[in-house]
Amino acid sequence: MLPPPPGSFIDREELIQHVGEFAISQGYVVTIKQSKKEKVVVLGCDRGGVYRDRRKHADESSGENVRKRKSGSRLTNCPFELVGKKEDGLWFLTVRNGSHNHEPMRDISEHPSARRFSEKEVILIKEMTDAGLKPRQILKRLRQTNPELLSTPKHVYNVKAKLRQGNLAVRRLMTLRTTSYADGSSEPPTSSEPSWKKRYPPRYPNLIGGRFIESHSSTFIDVLNPATQQVVGKVPLSTSEELKAAVSSAKRALISWRNSPVRSRQRIMFKLLELIHRDIDKLASIITLEQGKTLKDAFSEVNHGIELVEHACELTTLQSGEFSLNKKNGIDSYSAREPLGVCVGMCSFNFPAMIPLLMFPVAIACGNTFVLKPSEKTPGACMHLAELAMEAGLPNGVLNVVHGTNDIIDAICDDDEIKAASYIGSDAPGIFFHSRASANSKHPQTNIGAKSLAVVMPDANPDSTLHDIVCAGFGAAVQKCTEISAIIFVGGSKSWEDKLVDYAMSLKVDAGIEPGADIGPVISRQVKDRISRVIQTFAENGARLILDGRNVVVPKYELGNFVGPTILTDVTEAMDCYKEEILAPVVLCMQAGSLDEAISMVNRNKHGNGASIFTSSCFAARKFQIEVMCEQQVGVNVAIPSPLPVFTLTGGSKAASFINGDIN
Repeated sequence: MLPPPPGSFIDREELIQHVGEFAISQGYVVTIKQSKKEKVVVLGCDRGGVYRDRRKHADESSGENVRKRKSGSRLTNCPFELVGKKEDGLWFLTVRNGSHNHEPMRDISEHPSARRFSEKEVILIKEMTDAGLKPRQILKRLRQTNPELLSTPKHVYNVKAKLRQGNLAVRRLMTLRTTSYADGSSEPPTSSEPSWKKRYPPRYPNLIGGRFIESHSSTFIDVLNPATQQVVGKVPLSTSEELKAAVSSAKRALISWRNSPVRSRQRIMFKLLELIHRDIDKLASIITLEQGKTLKDAFSEVNHGIELVEHACELTTLQSGEFSLNKKNGIDSYSAREPLGVCVGMCSFNFPAMIPLLMFPVAIACGNTFVLKPSEKTPGACMHLAELAMEAGLPNGVLNVVHGTNDIIDAICDDDEIKAASYIGSDAPGIFFHSRASANSKHPQTNIGAKSLAVVMPDANPDSTLHDIVCAGFGAAVQKCTEISAIIFVGGSKSWEDKLVDYAMSLKVDAGIEPGADIGPVISRQVKDRISRVIQTFAENGARLILDGRNVVVPKYELGNFVGPTILTDVTEAMDCYKEEILAPVVLCMQAGSLDEAISMVNRNKHGNGASIFTSSCFAARKFQIEVMCEQQVGVNVAIPSPLPVFTLTGGSKAASFINGDIN
């Protein structure tokens, strides 16, 4: 019988729960031997050791008759002992003596603790006793909701005796069974929401070890509605100790999760898929509230996230290894796909639901455990997905959520227990993350850089081309890595400019919740100010501003971070602003003399999330497809070449390293 592995825990209850569950899996039961609630707890084995015998031992030579001890006598004094101490806000478990002097129990349900009543059952016993029911009647009714109840009328008498003394306490540590209620769940039904949701604005907790726990940090960041500047939530800057607790929880859960049957993991993914379908309206409204995109775009994002979870459900067929019979004389060769261990994902603000669903379902379905760091600007959708994952039946500790900013990212890069980490976001932080994580022997994944280019040939269909370009160039306020930020017109842009302006001006700029809205606000006031400065810099460097959306005013939302469609022409590669990502409803019009020149311009751009060509010529489409840089996603008469989850997704920047889904 093994002792539980040492580790750190967020509080005393989590430590005790972890020890109790591990002990049962090994065939022994723990009990609290000593406790100072806020400082230390000593745990020991509840069964084992030598028989307690206070009578004098008879001398065999004397011939005295010795009464035999009953076979059911209880064993005591097992040397097994664990100690939990609180230090720096966390509880640390150490093993003082991990040995036992008895055999493991063959049937753990035979232990007296398995017959104890749960807290809910004790309350029901009190109510039925007050109503005049007898113990056998009480037991019969309790078994209607919990057929696995092992207690006898004698146990009911004992509870009634305690109730007469005013004692309602329940020894929950050694309760070995999981109570099943009428709805099939293992927890008592409740209609009340978590306490953190009852506040307004809500203060988002961390998810550690299956429990939503409020951070010990005293520093919080306001989550603002970009259309109104109203505070809609508060995000803690979690401490490094809380990250350690989350990673430790994921590491403990990995032991059993990686060995769980693939089909069991698949069933949980199917249940998660069902719950996301159920709550799609709620998820879309949370995204619009915190991120600002229109409800139409928010629903589209969640639907793409659903495709990603569907892909995770298919992974049972993709996790098989390879086998080669008789590779050499008498030698067979095989390979197996195994989980890496504890993985981490760091999300950006532009896809609050899709990016988490791109990360944790695949990793978890492959047998890894996961720690998720949502964007501090849009954490609500991620937290709701975590709730759905727990509701789907994900075991405690398999998925954890920790909030924070740069300090948490640094701690993630330096934590030796983390085996793989993914980052989606801006260039500079992504390059720093990749370098630091690689230096610490992790499997880093980065998807950075948000600039896609489109080449428009003279023979392109005007209406469909402009429609696609306007949708991809201005939709969702273009706060996404799939934006078309620059259009290269082969042969000149003069003939396209007027129609392009007309299409752009037909878009409605409004709050995301308003009917008919096409463009919502950008994420923050600081981003809006930066966009205004970038537009001004282009104009000062020689670009021609043919549509200016900096001064757009939206009725009822005058405080919103709105930027209308903006079009700049005569933009050249030499302009510094062209070389950087913008993430704004700003389209740059460039010119090329030939298709070869246009392809060269695309290939020279350091951001390579995607490239598209609009043409009616099969020759031009084929030439573009072959000669454009292979790091990119290529579209022909498609504005955003976004692949299905089953296809490889390349990195946003040519400097990015995105290991596509290989967290297994």
